[in-house]
Amino acid sequence: MNLIQFIKSDGKRAVGAIAGGKAHVVKGATSVYALALKAAADGVKLKSLVADKGLGKAIDPAAILAEGRMLPPIDHPDPSHLHVTGTGLTHLGSASARDAMHKSDQQAAQAPLTDSMKMFRMGLEGGKPAKGEIGVQPEWFYKGNGHIVAAPGAPIPSPAFAEDAGEEPEMAGIYVIGKDGTPFRLGFALGNEFSDHVTERVNYLFLAHSKLRWCSFGPELRLGALPGDVRGTSRILRGGKVVWEKPFLSGEDNMSHTIANLEYHHFKYRLFRQPGDIHIHMFGTATLSFADGVRTEPGDVFEISEPQFGLPLTNPIAWEKAETVKVKAL
Repeated sequence: MNLIQFIKSDGKRAVGAIAGGKAHVVKGATSVYALALKAAADGVKLKSLVADKGLGKAIDPAAILAEGRMLPPIDHPDPSHLHVTGTGLTHLGSASARDAMHKSDQQAAQAPLTDSMKMFRMGLEGGKPAKGEIGVQPEWFYKGNGHIVAAPGAPIPSPAFAEDAGEEPEMAGIYVIGKDGTPFRLGFALGNEFSDHVTERVNYLFLAHSKLRWCSFGPELRLGALPGDVRGTSRILRGGKVVWEKPFLSGEDNMSHTIANLEYHHFKYRLFRQPGDIHIHMFGTATLSFADGVRTEPGDVFEISEPQFGLPLTNPIAWEKAETVKVKAL
């Protein structure tokens, strides 16, 4: 079962359930977040709670998306309590582009291992520990809160000071923290972990800056475990025509870490186990248009698709106007 959130024709919120090729409104539901908290409190699966509430009127998710009425598949009443984070160098092959990005001509001549390649090898050797054991911790980054999430179909803003505006097609894990601090995983969604790769390439220590950008995920939240083998397509369209296209892989079959290991090293911090919070955790990618020399332009549209996750995630790019920020003394 997949869940969506959307705005009805009367302007009110609703939740939809998609299963067996059919989609219906979930009766009495206006928020996936509220459903998740209730399921956690009652000790039941989210899918079971949806079934108990019952399904109502049939809906057309593709039309909702086309009409601009689709919301992210989960949001928080206070966007500051939704946290977007991620891990990198987690996929087989993900180190090659990063390694080349961070290796200088002199380094290339001497051929030492970059920090990126060292981190990647650590994952290969210790990212999939035996059951009951703890594996090596991955690269980790903070991206932002609910204020930097663009709805499916909506523009992803890029700040005027950005050097690049590049997509990153990924799997996004969706989590809610229960009343006792227990993290509950709802499922997974397509994610565009939008980043500034030119800024990152200047110096690896600029990675933190390069990740402080908007992102998008959805449109559909796939309940349950992440399939072991995820095979999708990432595209950039310009003027309605495809200017770049490449397949991307995810799922543990194509990763150097297990999902459980990545989850442990995120939620081991008590900071990320605050009751009522939502976490959107991006699990990394090995596919970037930037690695193929593509520079995006205003109006370009990102399209990330994978049949197991329903509708594609599409977002145009929009550059923001330059602004001067001044700090005032009190």
